[in-house]
Amino acid sequence: MSKNTIRILAGIVLLIIIGLAIANRDVINPEALKAWLDDIGPAAPVIFMATYIIATVIWLPGSVFSITGGLLFGPILGTFYNLTAATIGATLAFLIARYIAADWVTEKSGGKLKKVIAGVDEEGWRFVAFVRLVPLFPFNILNYALGLTRIKLLHYIVASYICMLPGAFVYTYIGYAGAESLKGGDSFLQTALIAIALLAVITYIPRLIKKFRKPAN
Repeated sequence: MSKNTIRILAGIVLLIIIGLAIANRDVINPEALKAWLDDIGPAAPVIFMATYIIATVIWLPGSVFSITGGLLFGPILGTFYNLTAATIGATLAFLIARYIAADWVTEKSGGKLKKVIAGVDEEGWRFVAFVRLVPLFPFNILNYALGLTRIKLLHYIVASYICMLPGAFVYTYIGYAGAESLKGGDSFLQTALIAIALLAVITYIPRLIKKFRKPAN
């Protein structure tokens, strides 16, 4: 499933969340959710991030966890937790491919692996930055495939962390918008519209990057 498809689905999910929240505002209590997080204490983000990391390694869709992170922790801390966990998970996948499961990754990646290797050989960390912003390859496959290239680990981590930030923030904000819709009030509609606008922007960015990148190819 491509990132563009996932973003469209995320937009649909956002609308469903808002609709359900409006319909069940008297039943679902955001204060109870906050109290539950307070009861868990400092372990709450640790447990969430550990779950996200494992999910990334075993190929579960990270967008679902990013939305959940926004719902639980808000747009700022949620983005930090989501982005950090996704990067750690992607790094573990990278290391597994490089040092443990090269044959398995080669088999699973198929023809995509040659394109990834050629891209890294030609552009280095810039290729990693590009494919993190533009959904040329599925996220989970890409994490493992990049482990079989010659890119340095530090370059991989830095490029991944920085260039996954826009997507992480948007999906986190979608979750936050869902949480705000539970509270009601005058601000929830504005928050929902901002989330939809951000989703539209993040969907258009890859097309813009491809357009400006073409002359260099």
